[in-house]
Amino acid sequence: MLIADVDAGGALVDRVRRMEVVRLGQGIDRTGVIAPDAMERTLAMTREYAALCREHGVTAVRFVATSASRDARNAGEFVAGVRAAFGDLDVVPEVVEGIVEAELSFTGATGDLRAAAVPGPYVVVDLGGGSTELVRGTAHVEAAYSMDIGSVRMTERHLPDDPPTAEQVEAARADVRAALDVAEREVPLDGVGAVVGLAGSITTITAHALGLTGYDPEASHLARIPADVHREACRSLLAMSREQRAGLGFMHPGRVDVIGGGALVWLEVLDRVLARSPESAVVTSEHDILDGVTLSLAST
Repeated sequence: MLIADVDAGGALVDRVRRMEVVRLGQGIDRTGVIAPDAMERTLAMTREYAALCREHGVTAVRFVATSASRDARNAGEFVAGVRAAFGDLDVVPEVVEGIVEAELSFTGATGDLRAAAVPGPYVVVDLGGGSTELVRGTAHVEAAYSMDIGSVRMTERHLPDDPPTAEQVEAARADVRAALDVAEREVPLDGVGAVVGLAGSITTITAHALGLTGYDPEASHLARIPADVHREACRSLLAMSREQRAGLGFMHPGRVDVIGGGALVWLEVLDRVLARSPESAVVTSEHDILDGVTLSLAST
């Protein structure tokens, strides 16, 4: 959740920024429905967020739901629960398509890149639990594609052991590579100035690559780290046991069991982009779809 003001120049000024892992997509790849406990966790957090919106006198709300609710047969129950949570604020959640998710993430991520003189064109990678979006552009979106691969989906499909076996890892990598083969038909990966990673899996990998002892978004935001350091951080997280990952000071408890799947996806995406654009910088952004959603409200 992001609650923000908009300054005279149209830039966001954060008042509250929250990230909670609720795992709405738990089991959806297998069952096609949102599990009852996942539904309750998510709606409980929604009620908490609605209370914060009232506390801060929010005048406009946009509630965006992504991969899990796109795929679930019982998404209507989720939508009804969100509307009930916000009540008087009259919020209708939007279950957005992957291309809309990609555009919102691109808008949120790229403003700071241009200000920091990060070279374009950019390929923005929004790595979620159920899907991963690739978005190419500089000042605006030129091409985008949403893949049904993410940290939760890869873990549930391929990585049941702790740590996963070599055979499990190879099966997951083959799945991601097949998805990238299709994505690359829509999103050109040659001539890329910077590959930009967003969302919790990538910011967590970045914290590991930086050797942080606790999560520090200021250290991660716009961090330019050599690709080989990212790759080593990914391999390290993938090879750890759950107990070892849980002991890392920067690790969110809700990400402990799926960060290996996220690391595997990020590793494969980096390898693919850098095979086509060897000089591309690798940049992490803490600004993402939340910023894009909020900016979309400010422009209306």
